Amino acid sequence: MPIETVTDENLVKNIQKGEKSLYSELIVRYQDKLLRYVRYLTNSSEYSDDIVQESFIKVYKNINSFKTEMKFSSWIYRIAHNETINRVKKINFGFLSFGDDLSEDLFPDSSNIEADYEKEETVKKIDFTLDKLPLKYRDALTLYYIEDKSYEEISDILRISVGTVGTLIRRGKKKMKDLLIKEGIGYAK
Repeated sequence: MPIETVTDENLVKNIQKGEKSLYSELIVRYQDKLLRYVRYLTNSSEYSDDIVQESFIKVYKNINSFKTEMKFSSWIYRIAHNETINRVKKINFGFLSFGDDLSEDLFPDSSNIEADYEKEETVKKIDFTLDKLPLKYRDALTLYYIEDKSYEEISDILRISVGTVGTLIRRGKKKMKDLLIKEGIGYAK
């Protein structure tokens, strides 16, 4: 059976049984996803790389404590989330805002210039508004819209109720809309 078809949880079971070489597959599966997630929270490539690296170290050290009946993606995102929050506290930034432009990382090159322009404009609006939101809204919106996580997964990652996830997303969207209108950027649904 090809390694790519093995579920995360079964991969972890094998790692827990001593097949430590399989850990590299988890890095392949999650490195880009976690970098994107942490970059949206910190808006910094420099800090994001460090945070994700520390997250993978923590995952490796604690892999035996993972309960394989749980969802691995929620567990690893939770570790990355905690590492990000710890970095914020350590550096005393409160809300992270480092000023990197993330738009070139989000969409690969293509031949459709008009579609690329629209995507770029949308990304600029998202970057602008997400950067100005409090971390709790930025976190929930990033997980839902960018990382494509369900309310239940976000609940597991952030350790809040599913209802609170819905409230954060709803309020975050309203705050984004208000910011776009206030800045005269316009509003896209």
